[in-house]
Formats: sequence, structure tokens, C-alpha cells
Amino acid sequence: MPTMKEKQKTIKQPVSVSGAGLHTGKTVTLTFKPAPENHGLKFQRIDLEGHPVVNASVENVVDTNRGTSLEQNGVRINTVEHVLAACVGMGIDNMIIKLDGIETPILDGSARQYIEAIEKVGIIDQKEEKIWYELDSNISYTNPDHKIELLAIPSNEYRISVMIDYDEDVLGTQNAILNKISDFKSEIASCRTFVFLHELEYLIHNNLIKGGDLNNAIVFVNRLIGQAELDRLAQFFNKPKIEVLKEGILNNLELYFPNEPARHKLLDVVGDLALIGVPLKAHIIASRPGHTSNVQFAKLIKKHIREVSKQPLAPYYDPGKPPLFDINQIKRILPHRPPFLLVDKILEIGEDYIIGMKNVTMNEPFFIGHFPDEPLMPGVLQVEALAQTGGVFVLNSVPDPENYNTYFLKIENVRFRQKVVPGDTLIFKLELLSPFRRGICNMKGTAWVGRKIVTEANLMAQIVKKTDY
Repeated sequence: MPTMKEKQKTIKQPVSVSGAGLHTGKTVTLTFKPAPENHGLKFQRIDLEGHPVVNASVENVVDTNRGTSLEQNGVRINTVEHVLAACVGMGIDNMIIKLDGIETPILDGSARQYIEAIEKVGIIDQKEEKIWYELDSNISYTNPDHKIELLAIPSNEYRISVMIDYDEDVLGTQNAILNKISDFKSEIASCRTFVFLHELEYLIHNNLIKGGDLNNAIVFVNRLIGQAELDRLAQFFNKPKIEVLKEGILNNLELYFPNEPARHKLLDVVGDLALIGVPLKAHIIASRPGHTSNVQFAKLIKKHIREVSKQPLAPYYDPGKPPLFDINQIKRILPHRPPFLLVDKILEIGEDYIIGMKNVTMNEPFFIGHFPDEPLMPGVLQVEALAQTGGVFVLNSVPDPENYNTYFLKIENVRFRQKVVPGDTLIFKLELLSPFRRGICNMKGTAWVGRKIVTEANLMAQIVKKTDY
């Protein structure tokens, strides 16, 4: 039974959430509104003339101090990461996020209430297919001065692993893992932001958290604090009494998880990487991440996606369609025989190209000796398979191919991008780089497994009549 392709998603109807902005303290209403296919996630300032739109794009990030802020054409949106994390965590592809102020509501410092709003109105499938970007190689970002490292590696799922280490007795090393994005709601969404007491004092003195209270942040106390200071904090946050618990946090709330801070940092990673603009299939491993490093990392991934998008797409292969040439027809054209015949089918031939295919099985004789404990198809044989596909193209140009052979004169610009292993299906495409001249053919060869390029090479071949040698 064929697998159903995943569809893009939006919400069924608009839904609103209201609350104070963390830094401005002003009450703001955020409204999620359905958007059409391929729209993506976009913010809209309905309090400004013309209701300008700000794309949720990493190119629009202008500030990462205490949150991620966007600006486009002079229009700004502050603290977007929790909203975007909620959208990604719920699988939302298309949404208009309307705001009547500059900053999103901080609510309880997590993504929980945003998800509750989305669930209240429900999610619908749309007509267009959801296109995941499947990472094809490792991408890394490091900041040695701050001991920050982020790594993205290929994976069949969107997974995130986070480690935090603040060199503080009250909050040392913690880890958090999200094995699949569908677990975001239950494992990550409710985890609240956190702050150290000295940071809190700085923010208070600099008039930066007018909308903050002790219901939307875990406060870690990393130094001795007297009763007079606790009383001042209680007065600032309009609480009858504040004390330090044995875990080293203020008594404003109880932790949902022992590693809630690490889980919140994971939440931030999800929200910041949403600014890449496409759903990912990759394993993100983040050590000591923050908004600045998350955004820099997102820029690297987006740059990689753009570069890959410029590469040729893999030819479509329909296993149910009869090939142009089956193995017996190929044997009548090529002189090669097993175990050195490395093309199973020819799928298509055009005026200046040919498309072939090989199923790589564990029965291939080269697996016996080539990394037997970790079977890999030798790169030279991948190039040979490309060459044989090109040989079919060359020999197909003469009426009596059985009377000719092809010999390769030159192989250049060879690149091996991915491993080829048992179970892979190789698709080859050879394209003419110049017209045939004096029996010489110059071709560009590309091999794919799925949508990933595994091998590339330029090949020059000469067709020779068997009686000529």
C-alpha cells in the first residue's frame, strides 16, 4: 500500500491570545489566522497604518538580546521565538500571526498557551504537499569564546538534543532531547524561560522587564541574598513573600521537569530555527545554545539549502513503468558482463542525455572485500557505472552497436558526496557537454540516491569500431 504524502497544515479559524509583552509591559493581543498553501509563517502589525507584514525569516533578525526580534521595512516584532516554536511543534506550515503591538505576549514564559489556542480551533490539512528539507551533509557552527557548538546531521526525523552548562552550582550541566517533533507539545511546550538573580536585577534596574512577573520565569539564585532584598523583590513583583527554596530557585513556581531549563533552551532552538523557513529532517545537537548562536546557525543552514537548491533535481523514477532497455537489451549493446556490468536499466534517452539505474544489493561481489563490516560501494565503481550508462548513450547513436566499443579518455571533477550502501537505488544521468566530434563524446555525469546527489564526474569517451583495433 503506498504511503500517503504529508500535507501542509494551517488552522481552521482565527483564535486570539492576550497578555503583557515581557519588556514593554503593554497588553497586546496576538491572533493566529489561517493562511493559504505555500504562504509560510508571517507576522502582521495591525496597529500600524497599512497593516504591514514581517516575514518570519532569518534575514529579518535584528536583535537577539533576551529574545529574537525581527524587522522588515522599518516594522519590528519582538520576542518571536515562543510563538514560532508553537507553530513548528504543532506542524503548522501556513499562518498569519497578527499583533496589535510591537511584542508578542510573554504569557507564562513558555509556548503552552499558544499551543492551547491552536488546539482550541483545530488544525486542517491543505491541498499542497509538505516538502521537508532532508539534510544531506553535516553543518556546524562554533563559538569557542563562549564554548558554543551547534551541529546538524542527516536524520529521518527532526530531532533536537541540547546541553546547557552555566558553570553555576545552582544550575550546572543539563541535557534535553526531543526525538520527534510530534512530542513537542507533551515534552517541551510547557517549559518556561529562566533567569539568574543577577540578570533579573540588571533587567529591573534598566527598566527592561515591565511585563515580567514571577509567574513567567524560573529565577535561579546564585549568591547569598538577604531578607531585605527578598522583600524588595516581593514588592516589585507584587508578591506577599518571596523565599529561596533548597533547589536554589525562588518560590514563585515549581519545576515541571528537573531539566526544565534545558528543555526551554530546546524550545528556543525550535523557535529560532523556524526562521529558516522550511521544515527540517535533521538531528540538531546544540551545546550551550542561545538566541545569537541559534540565528547564526539558522543562517548557515539556509545558505546550505539555497546552494543545494541550485543543484539538478533527481530524475523521476517509476518502478512500475517498463524500462526503455532492460538488462538483456543492455547486454546486446555493452560488452560488459557480471560481475562488472553495473547498469540494470536504461529509463530514458533524449537527444543530449540518458538516464539509467542500478539496484545495489548485498550480493554484489565487491562487498565481500570492500569494508566488509560496513558495506560501501566503491567510488571507482560508481564512476564506472556512470561510464557504462554513458557508453549505452554513445553506442545507441550507431545502427550496429555490437560492432563498436567505447573507451574513456578522461575523467575529471569527480566528487563523492554520500555513501552508497546495500539497498540503495542509484539513478544515473549523463548529459552532453558538447556535440559529438570525431567519435568523441564529452558528458557530465550525476548519480543520485533518492533526492541526494552521491557522485558527480565529467567523462570523455571515444567510440571505436571493433575492427579498428
